[in-house]
Amino acid sequence: MRPTWHFVDPSDIRWLLELTAPRVHQANAFQYKQLELDPTTRARGRSVIESALRGGNALTRDELGAALTAAGLPAEGMRLGYFTADAELEAVICSGPRRGRRQTYALLDERVPPSPPRERDEALAELARRYVEGHGPAQVADLAWWSGLTVSESRRALELATPALTTEVAGERTFWVSRSAPDAPKLDRPMVHLLPNYDELLVAFRDRTDAMDPALPPPARIAQVILAHVITRGGLVVGGWRRLDDGSTVRLEPNVLVELGYDEREALNGAVSRLETYLGRRVEVVHRD
Repeated sequence: MRPTWHFVDPSDIRWLLELTAPRVHQANAFQYKQLELDPTTRARGRSVIESALRGGNALTRDELGAALTAAGLPAEGMRLGYFTADAELEAVICSGPRRGRRQTYALLDERVPPSPPRERDEALAELARRYVEGHGPAQVADLAWWSGLTVSESRRALELATPALTTEVAGERTFWVSRSAPDAPKLDRPMVHLLPNYDELLVAFRDRTDAMDPALPPPARIAQVILAHVITRGGLVVGGWRRLDDGSTVRLEPNVLVELGYDEREALNGAVSRLETYLGRRVEVVHRD
């Protein structure tokens, strides 16, 4: 979707692809033309890929590229990327098992059991309901951005998802919320998190203003923040961080752009400790001069 990869339950992949793939193909149309990947060439590529993977094989992208090239379909660089993207969108391949640190592809039909299809309206409603339950409150533009659907399709999807969803108005903005959403928990201590780049807290929304701490300086309140690791306090972005790893030592450089109290600084130290536990290595905090 959008296009970007998502982890999904196997039972959902086919109806999600059927719903969202046409829009991704439209987004790819210019590159298809530039790379001389017309529908006939892409269909030939899918056939070669399917033959190479049939029988439970799992191959890396480079290995698929070699198979395509051997079949008379040169596949390097972006051309290879769009060959594989087309095969993914057409439900021919999906992620295969990891081979060491390398990703592989496998045939979707060999890896994922069959699942019943969904009518388009049912699929739209299901996607909207799940999105809002996982990300709401959210606006129509947010769903359109996250899913890759058009704004009109996204609005229809949200309307089809009623009565599970309802709307709330804040100023001039209309938000969709889940009727079953739990109340926000009341915390007895500040919560600080170190989030990676492209975390769903930011990248899942077109409008990210509500995720920014009001005390952030204006230059920091920009969309490009999704490209960086961020520090949040109480669910709001208060700065960023960099991870410097030379293989033996992990150094973390925080860049907090708002003033933190003592308890909040301790909570940031706690977030660093959680990162140490996750990595199984010591993390040294270094500060900019």
